[in-house]
Amino acid sequence: MSSPTSTPDPEAYRLLDRREYVGVSEISGAVVAIKNIHNVGYNQLVEIVDARGKSRLGMTLEVSEGAAVIQVFEGTSGLRLDDTRVRFRGEPLMVAVSEEVLGRVFDGLGRPADGGPEPVGEPRDVNGLPVNPTAREYPRKFIQTGISAIDGMNTLVRGQKLPVFSGSGLPHMKISAQIARQAKIVGEEAGFAVVFAGMGIKHDEAMFYIRNFEESGAMERVVVFLSLADAPSVERLVTPRAALTVAEYLAFDLGMHVLVILTDMTNYCEALREISTEREEVPSRKGYPGYLYSDLASIYERAGMIKGRPGSITQIPVITMPNDDISHPVPDLSGYITEGQIVLERDMSQRGIYPPIAGLPSLSRLMKDGIGEGMTRADHAHLASQLFAAYAHVKDIRALASVIGEEELTPLDHKYLEFGKTFERDFVSQGFDEDRSLVETLDLGWKVLSILPREELHRVTPEELDEHYQG
Repeated sequence: MSSPTSTPDPEAYRLLDRREYVGVSEISGAVVAIKNIHNVGYNQLVEIVDARGKSRLGMTLEVSEGAAVIQVFEGTSGLRLDDTRVRFRGEPLMVAVSEEVLGRVFDGLGRPADGGPEPVGEPRDVNGLPVNPTAREYPRKFIQTGISAIDGMNTLVRGQKLPVFSGSGLPHMKISAQIARQAKIVGEEAGFAVVFAGMGIKHDEAMFYIRNFEESGAMERVVVFLSLADAPSVERLVTPRAALTVAEYLAFDLGMHVLVILTDMTNYCEALREISTEREEVPSRKGYPGYLYSDLASIYERAGMIKGRPGSITQIPVITMPNDDISHPVPDLSGYITEGQIVLERDMSQRGIYPPIAGLPSLSRLMKDGIGEGMTRADHAHLASQLFAAYAHVKDIRALASVIGEEELTPLDHKYLEFGKTFERDFVSQGFDEDRSLVETLDLGWKVLSILPREELHRVTPEELDEHYQG
């Protein structure tokens, strides 16, 4: 192999072997552009070597005839136009999959971060393979999280995508850790695993999750991928895909039911916007690229079940809404792709309610298909509907009381105010270590509803009232 000249022509990059070149045409942020290349594909793994021989990984973002744009995972600091060596490996970024990954911690690119060895297993493309829509099985079975506000009113169904919409300072960390620790398939012996992907999170947040998994004994069924805040932001673009590749192996090869928690998808989208800016792409809403929707869909749509395969992938992406704005592009587009949302309310959090899950804007669109006779309990759907309706009336009465004063309210209005306080204090609020069964959740819902007069409960049947009403 010949060596580069000391003063190469920047437009005459010389082929060192079949896939290795010297010199690049442009360096911008975490992106490198190269010309005069041959037979390079999209999403191909690239090795970039600087003048000191230090190697770093990258991946092709864009390819055209004789040129490519490469995102460099470790950043481009120290790279120079004339002597940077670029080696195209001819394969996509891969992650090793095997049962050995359970209980392990990896970095954002799937490399061991816990001091352990590289897992021995089959290498898989982190970009995954599209699933034929006709091969998908409709989600119908219930996953118990142990959190009443979710299990009772916004039920998580196996194979569903149910994001948590949060805000700065709200306890989405605790809620996602509690779900990861407590989630289970009730009445089935099938293996259950959690794949946790942290993107742009701080060191103390990462330690909180790992310590929580270890202390609860859940770590042996958890796989953790961490792209920390001090890691190159471009690494965050790979982290959820590496995590989902492992999840697909556990679900569709080993037959396990896998819960994937992705936090924080807003950090992922910020990294996507940063790379888009460096590529000088035309920006869309709030500077995000126009393909934000399809990029998010490429992640979210890797959840689900496949006909003839015993396993499943259920996703809970965590999205922090800038300025608590639910119309921000990230939560807005996520809401179009996913099947509902769990919304955290700042006012409830400030009043000391944990988890501060807002009763009215939260929604699980697949809940109706995963509850009822033979799945949870026959009265589940009617009870949830009645709790929603009664709590909505509480909100109206509170708004009225703020105008005319509580002393002007009717006795029935005061009953609704009492119901609202008890509902938030006893049903929604629970301890971080409190794992309620579904029966406990539903019975507690009836206990709270029994504060209201029987004739006010129009969404439950007379038979259900005879069996469960405690007034």
